[in-house]
Amino acid sequence: MTGPTVALAGVTKAYGRQRAIAGIDLTVMPGERVALVGHNGAGKSTLMKLILGLIRPSEGRVELLGADPAGRAAGAARMAVGFLPENIAFSPSITGAELLAFYARLKRQPVSRNAALLERVGIAEAATRRVGTYSKGMRQRLGLAQALIGRPRVLLLDEPTTGLDPALRQSFYEILDALAADGASVLLASHALAELESRVDRVVVLNRGAKVADGTLATLRRFSPVSARIRLTLADPTDAAPPAIPGSVLAWTRIGGPVWETSCPDADKLALVRRLLAAPLELADIDVITPTLDEIYAGFLRHEAAV
Repeated sequence: MTGPTVALAGVTKAYGRQRAIAGIDLTVMPGERVALVGHNGAGKSTLMKLILGLIRPSEGRVELLGADPAGRAAGAARMAVGFLPENIAFSPSITGAELLAFYARLKRQPVSRNAALLERVGIAEAATRRVGTYSKGMRQRLGLAQALIGRPRVLLLDEPTTGLDPALRQSFYEILDALAADGASVLLASHALAELESRVDRVVVLNRGAKVADGTLATLRRFSPVSARIRLTLADPTDAAPPAIPGSVLAWTRIGGPVWETSCPDADKLALVRRLLAAPLELADIDVITPTLDEIYAGFLRHEAAV
């Protein structure tokens, strides 16, 4: 498939007078990893339910692999989707292997492939244990295994790393990288913004049901109201005067000792660094601190609240 695997155009979902999402446009391409970020109630889960066809839009159009996911002809499209909900509820009385066999049969996939899936997510040794004995992290990995059944072309993940320790989170993202490299589209909702920075291709910011930003992390930094910070360490540790650049007035904040910091729009940081390096300053070090995804997200929300 060369077009988008997921496409939403002008999608609104209302419950009476309450709009869960409003006027959302979104496309996800094959091999793309897209993060949905937003506070509780921002519309992330509603968006995933619409893509899955569990609910219908009040306005607009939703397409999943070229089909209406809530339509009668969407069975084939839904079979090519893997889904991991935020709150997993598996029967505690069956084993991990039995549960995965159940889902494999639902997707009309060979049960014989399940052993490799359990190995891939790191719980092969617990396959014959009852799910009720699993820890939260093990249940999360079992949920990921069921989402991977049938080599899905679209993977929808709602808070997928909840309950995973740092090593397992690393392994989880390596699995997503491999799926995306194989052409699968990955759409994940997460509050763990710091770990997403180097793991996704695009970030979509939702606030009160509306899309307020959509782009690569570099693009979001460029248009974010949050500034980059330039931190200088002067060579003379006894120098208490702020750095001076001829013909320029910058607001410097002393961090401690000979360390000073100023801020500027992210798009201007390289030009400012060149001017600092060309200035008659004796420097021991210079750091460029770009806004984190957490800071960018908070900045967009502050901007929206002020409008």
